[in-house]
Amino acid sequence: MTRVRGRVWRDGELVASDFPLADLDAHLADPTTLTWLDLDDPAEEVLAQLAGELGLDKHAVEDAVAPRERPKATRHASHTFLTCYAASLVEGAEGLPTMAIGRISAFVMPRGLITIRVSRGTAVDLDQVIERWEGSGLLGYGVGALVHGLLDVLVDGHFEAVQAMDDRLEELEDLLFSDTVRTREVQVRVFALRKALVSLRRVVLPMREVVAGVMRQRLAGDWEQSRELDGEFADLYDHVLRAAEWSESLRDMVSSVFETNLSLQDARLNTIMKKLASWGAIIAVPTAVTGWFGQNLPYWGFSSSGGLWQSVVLIVVGTIGLYWLFRRNDWL
Repeated sequence: MTRVRGRVWRDGELVASDFPLADLDAHLADPTTLTWLDLDDPAEEVLAQLAGELGLDKHAVEDAVAPRERPKATRHASHTFLTCYAASLVEGAEGLPTMAIGRISAFVMPRGLITIRVSRGTAVDLDQVIERWEGSGLLGYGVGALVHGLLDVLVDGHFEAVQAMDDRLEELEDLLFSDTVRTREVQVRVFALRKALVSLRRVVLPMREVVAGVMRQRLAGDWEQSRELDGEFADLYDHVLRAAEWSESLRDMVSSVFETNLSLQDARLNTIMKKLASWGAIIAVPTAVTGWFGQNLPYWGFSSSGGLWQSVVLIVVGTIGLYWLFRRNDWL
């Protein structure tokens, strides 16, 4: 069932909310108002009717509901089509981090914004978007304020996801160098973080093209604009670049942690081999001495207590000497 939400503003003030879908044409035709409509899980016939009335591009309409679309900003004759994703790091199975992805598509028109959401993954929090719109004081500057507010909320979510992954990496580094060796736990966490980071980069990196495309279309006058928003979009683009660069550094850090874990395993294996070799050499001393004194040929101290004490002294001196030597060279 199609769920519909909407808002209409005039000079930045709310004049209507949650209006019927049939009133959309009238609101969009009013040059004094700014209109937003959201369709959640739209039925095919509703979407087809809307596309016919507003002259929406058929390929854009298909992309709005098709799965696995990449983030993009596409210019059409009467509108601009956007596809973007929200991302957040959440706890998955066994407490491992996983990326929750939510998708939203939008048709940007001269005096209105139509958003479409399909129930796949995590839903985009539109209450936060509305709060950003109405708290920004920018609604009087046209539809660009709606586009900026929507993208700003999504990019802020990307920042939070990147920050959460950075915190998880710091926890993993502490675990990596802890006194207690937990190799399997480190490997599982590294793999989970790498998988989550791949999902995050798929939605963060293309946002540079999306925001840049929106800025170009604003400057070309594709929809009503105000120069007061130029600084807001420039700041938004700067945030997008920072999020992308941060995700790049996180990829390097995850790879570094993975390689460091392998190096530490090799170092621990070398330490174990040194200890085994050292104890083998120490055990060889009493074995050699008892083997010598256990022969059935006469030697000094043969069949007397002197031979016994001679063997004991050799065993103790040789064992303690080798133990001290290996400890001195950090083999034990």
